[in-house]
Amino acid sequence: MDIFRLTKTYKTARRLQQVVNVFLKHGFGSIIDRIQLGRHIPLLRRLKSFGKWPSMREPSVPERLRRAFAELGPSFIKLAQVLSSRPDLITPRYADEFKKLQDKVPPFPAEEARRIVEDELGMPLDRAFLHFGDETLAAASIAQVHPATLLDGTDVVVKVQRPDIREQLDVDIEILLTMARLIEANIPEAKFFNPMGIVQEFQKNVKREMDFVQEGRSACRFRRNFEGNVNVYIPVVYPEFNTERVLVMERIHGVRVDDIAGIERLGHDRKELARIGVDAYFKMILEDGFFHADPHPGNIFVMPSGQMGFMDFGIVGRVTEEMKTTLASTFVAFIYKDWDKLIDRYIELGLVPEDVDLEDFRKEFKADLVDLLEPLYGLTLRELDFAQYLETVVHLAMRHNLRIPSDLLLIDKAILVLEDLGTRLDPDFDFMSASEPYVTKLMRERFRPGKVVREAANEVQEATEFFVFLPKQMKKIIRKVLRNDIHMKLTHMGLEHFIRDMDRSSNRVSFAMIVSSILISSAIMHATGVGPTIYGMSVLGFITFGFAAILGVWLLVSIIRSGRL
Repeated sequence: MDIFRLTKTYKTARRLQQVVNVFLKHGFGSIIDRIQLGRHIPLLRRLKSFGKWPSMREPSVPERLRRAFAELGPSFIKLAQVLSSRPDLITPRYADEFKKLQDKVPPFPAEEARRIVEDELGMPLDRAFLHFGDETLAAASIAQVHPATLLDGTDVVVKVQRPDIREQLDVDIEILLTMARLIEANIPEAKFFNPMGIVQEFQKNVKREMDFVQEGRSACRFRRNFEGNVNVYIPVVYPEFNTERVLVMERIHGVRVDDIAGIERLGHDRKELARIGVDAYFKMILEDGFFHADPHPGNIFVMPSGQMGFMDFGIVGRVTEEMKTTLASTFVAFIYKDWDKLIDRYIELGLVPEDVDLEDFRKEFKADLVDLLEPLYGLTLRELDFAQYLETVVHLAMRHNLRIPSDLLLIDKAILVLEDLGTRLDPDFDFMSASEPYVTKLMRERFRPGKVVREAANEVQEATEFFVFLPKQMKKIIRKVLRNDIHMKLTHMGLEHFIRDMDRSSNRVSFAMIVSSILISSAIMHATGVGPTIYGMSVLGFITFGFAAILGVWLLVSIIRSGRL
């Protein structure tokens, strides 16, 4: 039913065939067959790929998958970019490979950009801009950026969404959702990677990133948060030119934060710049609860004034009050070697699967904590690596199948990138000392009398509600027992895979019996001379034998390609 619904339009069917062919080209034919998409591969192409097995010299699976995504265009490149920040979902091998696709999207023609801007603004370019540059300052999977000058002489950048990207993304996401469902249904071992969760998270993030009106609001919020901060500069957004597909923002002049030579030419203190950047992020994460979640060097500039300017607010993260408190408590538990409390904090940060035995989990998790974190305690506070600590949290969660919230992964990604940038600017930069004032402030806030009283009052209210409603619920249960109206719901885990495999096996046996019957019929035709003959051999027998041979080879190919010979 999924395939029928997916191929109901010509455009979607053609795109699905293209996706299947690209994956087949890069050596994923067995996967295509296992998820029942082989019917979309032309017969000639299937015959060419039959018997072609990967050699030792061929690229690894992550590299071949990265090449397939690159060939399939912006939607799949964007998916790879999102996945590159989720090693907990796809393992570090795939995440590291997908990071190579960060800047691999060619720009679209400037004429298209001009047309889109005019359509979105509802006016000719010369009524909005004194000058609109054809050169592309940056090109990404969803949009590209052009320089321009407003009528009052202000230098701006114009972010323009790619033509037809929304339609293409809708089609590709529908294909990805269907493929994810088929993978989970036909490849049980793939459930570890949670294919449906990956695609659904991608769908949510990419729709949010494509809304330039929301990006403009995020930029304005960052500007308000840093109002009065002399070290950080957030560009002005011009709402009169802000639509869902076009965003006009003040242009920041300066050099990229990773351009060490350019920074030295400007004559700025690199140690001070490292402090400013990291301090800005700790303010966003631990104080504002709203942070720039894509801090790669192309989005951070060092301005001639010595300020650090931020660009591109399409990806943002949010930190709730509970998560901020948990992060601070985790930090304190880590410092004081409070293993049990640290485990409690990890459970709060991640999601423990329902089928996990908590007692066994605590014992195994505690042993891993001691093995992985104990070496860090021989270091001084200045020598501790906060980014390494956060990365350890991710690896521990992966090992124990914890699902880490996406915002926490965004924090981890931002901290790791910042740690790298801070080290480039100042090899002796102390990441932990920079975080200490914010953590201390959070802990003081956590135990502030007013907040403690408020939390205690909430707990009392919840306890009161529980005791008020408990008798009513007990009465309902007793009535059901007396009426013999208690029902139990049993769910068979994994039974659907057994049924599917049995159906597949019985279908192959039936198919083989049909082929055998046709071969026997062919032999009878030859023996009895049914119909016209050539040299005493039945023509109908030859035709029947050829048909049976084709069906037999088809059956053999499907068995071999399934990997279950």
